[in-house]
Amino acid sequence: MPELVPPHGAEEIRPLLVSKADRAEELKHAQDLPKIPLTSREVSDVFMLGMGAYTPLAGFMGLDDWRGVCSDMKLANGVFWPIPITLSTTEEIANDLSIGEEIALCDGESGEILATMSVGEKYTIDKDFECSNVYRTTDPAHPGVQKVMEQGAVNLGGPVKVISEGEYPEKYTDLYLRPEESRALFRDKGWSRVAAFQTRNPMHRSHEHLAKIAVEVTDGVFIHQVLGALKPGDIPAEVRTAAIQAMIDNYFREDTVVQAGYPIEMRYAGPREALLHALIRQNFGCSHLIVGRDHAGVGDYYGPFDAHNIFDELWDGALVTQPLKIDITFFCKKCYGMATGKTCPHDPEHHISVSGTQQREMLENNVEIPPEFSRPEVVEILRKYYASLK
Repeated sequence: MPELVPPHGAEEIRPLLVSKADRAEELKHAQDLPKIPLTSREVSDVFMLGMGAYTPLAGFMGLDDWRGVCSDMKLANGVFWPIPITLSTTEEIANDLSIGEEIALCDGESGEILATMSVGEKYTIDKDFECSNVYRTTDPAHPGVQKVMEQGAVNLGGPVKVISEGEYPEKYTDLYLRPEESRALFRDKGWSRVAAFQTRNPMHRSHEHLAKIAVEVTDGVFIHQVLGALKPGDIPAEVRTAAIQAMIDNYFREDTVVQAGYPIEMRYAGPREALLHALIRQNFGCSHLIVGRDHAGVGDYYGPFDAHNIFDELWDGALVTQPLKIDITFFCKKCYGMATGKTCPHDPEHHISVSGTQQREMLENNVEIPPEFSRPEVVEILRKYYASLK
């Protein structure tokens, strides 16, 4: 039987979560360590390190890794990595820390101790350099750039031991799959070619069409949704989950789709983030990532197919997981069915396509949403959610 794709840059998944048997002792040890508050993005990165989604990283990046990732998309050891995974703090806090000292990493909002870290490096960075390389812009209106510019003045690098996964395992019992668990699930199903579909929104018919194209050419689709922090106005994960499940139950053949979630926080880095999503999905056991229009983009910072093109810039062996590049999808009234920009010969006037903003406005104002755009079972769940906000 064909094997799943290997983990990225390692022979096996490297979760940094301390074993259950040792967690209480590590937490007790952490109580007496200097406490470093984390931003929501850094909290998300701790959880991703804990579950092994960031294999082969052993913790937060040092200066050489940061510089190589920004400039060449390579760690210091040459392994491909497209976006820095860093931890920052203030100069005042950093000055009180010594190299080799252990620290406790805490959720900046709740104060919960999430991990311990041995400080291997303290260094400053050129934030404009990071943003211009990773985000292709230094515009502070870009949400990813804003996060970088708000970082503390000093980065701390070093290996991490994760103690807590926060609320995710309990809150999303059936949805929260770690890479080792998704790989076991795919093996149980006999899947070796698996396409991941990244989403932070309820899936409408264009998304459904993308997934069905992938079902045709792989063993199954892994609908993998963002559980971490999103932009204001985005629909909560619980609502998205129910809406996506309604679509799966009513419009997909049984045992062709798995829905799951993971605790990443979006950076909205467009092309670079598409690469990170592919790398992460390689760790989850997926051979392909569905890459549609403006993957992980925001505003007008990226072209609609920049996330397609960046995969062609990689060197041989950078990534095993490959993109399934699919054009813009829509319902065409002349084709009388779902189509893509590559298959439909008709003018846009015949296409039914609704933006995310338009859909939110239609739901908020109780305007009818065309069934050619979104399935009625999905719309019903979304309508109930928006009604609950009034």
